[in-house]
Amino acid sequence: MSIDQQSPGRAAGGSSVATVVDELELRMSSEADHEWIGRLRHEIYARELGQHTPNAAGLLTDDLDGSNVYIVAVRRGEPAGFISVTPPWAGRFSIDRHLRRDEHPELCDDGLFEIRILAVDPSLRGEMIGRLLMYAALRWVSGHGGRSIVALGRVELLPMYLALGLASTSTTVRSGAVEFQLLTGDVAELTDRTLRQHGPLLRDLGRKVRWRLEVSFLPEAESCAHGGASIEALGRGLDTLGAHGDVVPADVLDAWFPPAPAAVAALTGGQEWIARTSPPARADGLIEEIALRRGLPENAVAVGAGSSDLIFRAFRTWLDASSKVLLMDPCYGEYAHVVERVIGCRADRFPLYREEGWRIDPERLARVLRKHYDLVVIVNPNNPTGVHLDTAGLREVLEGAPGGTRFWIDEAYAGYVGAGQTLEPYAAEAGNAVVCTSLSKMYALSGLRAAYLTGPPPIVADLRRWTPPWSVSLPAQIAAVSALRDPAYYTARWAQTAALRAELAAALAEADENLRVSESVANFVLLTLPRGGLTASQLVDRCRRRGVFLRDLSPMSPAFEGRTVRIAVRDAAANARVAGAVAEALRVPLGMA
Repeated sequence: MSIDQQSPGRAAGGSSVATVVDELELRMSSEADHEWIGRLRHEIYARELGQHTPNAAGLLTDDLDGSNVYIVAVRRGEPAGFISVTPPWAGRFSIDRHLRRDEHPELCDDGLFEIRILAVDPSLRGEMIGRLLMYAALRWVSGHGGRSIVALGRVELLPMYLALGLASTSTTVRSGAVEFQLLTGDVAELTDRTLRQHGPLLRDLGRKVRWRLEVSFLPEAESCAHGGASIEALGRGLDTLGAHGDVVPADVLDAWFPPAPAAVAALTGGQEWIARTSPPARADGLIEEIALRRGLPENAVAVGAGSSDLIFRAFRTWLDASSKVLLMDPCYGEYAHVVERVIGCRADRFPLYREEGWRIDPERLARVLRKHYDLVVIVNPNNPTGVHLDTAGLREVLEGAPGGTRFWIDEAYAGYVGAGQTLEPYAAEAGNAVVCTSLSKMYALSGLRAAYLTGPPPIVADLRRWTPPWSVSLPAQIAAVSALRDPAYYTARWAQTAALRAELAAALAEADENLRVSESVANFVLLTLPRGGLTASQLVDRCRRRGVFLRDLSPMSPAFEGRTVRIAVRDAAANARVAGAVAEALRVPLGMA
């Protein structure tokens, strides 16, 4: 799935490779492309390769065409080639005609996509178009949460496929006169290989090719993709922050309300002194306040500069490349990034299903845990699905888990659920769980970064040993202590959030009767678009032009099928702007800006 370096060369028509690429456009197919796709497919796979019997119409189609995604290459307005992808939500792959997937464990991942039917106009072969189409398919799969791919590769071209990073399963399939081998590949590894081997070439191609796909030509930097485009829109130099009122940042889950009045007063009353003064090195006062307010032993609490700080430090200490981790799917993307991309260990997924309301089934989870994992990550309430598993049920799962299994429970949004829905007391006493709690989101302190972890004293002591001094800033310590001392203020704000959330969900539902709007238990709603209409990426783009920023969930998991967005609750006026922008975006026909 990488792009091989090629010398300039000449095409059959006499144009150079550079000219071909300069004039090339890569985009998703439209209705108008269907006929030429069928004709080129017939010419190659029926007449040239003999895989299918030629027909009088000169068109080749099959029963998967309604589920396939086609990426096309067009040069000077004329068809140059195409490649198709069958996503997992299609329900079946073409390989299912030839073999049983349950007999091939590598084909049972919910994040598996099938790449098939690569076709390039014969006069343009050797001009990198085929390789660009393969790269485009890889980028599209990655942008829709794909973790692995499967393809049938012609046996005579097997060395080329292996050189590209695909792996043979040694399973042979015959279709007509053509013999194939079943090939698989890990999306992240294929992407890394491509960037390592051909980064400069890709950057050059990115400036020349007219890239019209809903994913970027090059992957994001070596970090987890998050929301926050609304903040980045104010300028990388942070010199246009005064314009923040012009945008609606519904792509991030920061609180819509201000911090507690006492926290604001404490910060504004001594800004110059606070800015130039070092904080307490170990944040002992903050730890004492957390322990007091939560009824926890002080030696069961460790603090950090936000949840991500704690995740990176703890996971690096607990895991190595040989570790085995279970992640919910979908869930907060930072966990998969740290486990797989930073530490480089194995991560299995526990799939959550839309038709089951994204609920974690405790009985099914208990059965999966028999595989003995080193670490199990559960976000509760879950982000981005917004579903909460009752704490009593979750505790039963933890108590019945095999020995040696450690649980990381992320309760960043637990305050929205209500009193008593936390496993902090359990984590402080039991030996198999820690609870991570963000003070950033629930207490309107995202810009200051503050969080804490509750766990058995030996685990906490070890984490503190890896905590650098002054890790939590003085503004964060001051604001967090003040915020924790005003629970009544936040309880009222969380109740207001629930009311605003219901109003936002109702307004969005009125925008189009075909939309599916789901309220979370936290500070956001999910909006799922109907099949065959706008994609999540297209809706996000259209709303962004109106100053409204939403979160496309497609890269987080294929379970969202490229048609679900997450919308954070803001104040009433901003929520009205969100609903209005969504309604306007849906009124514009497909194919128009």
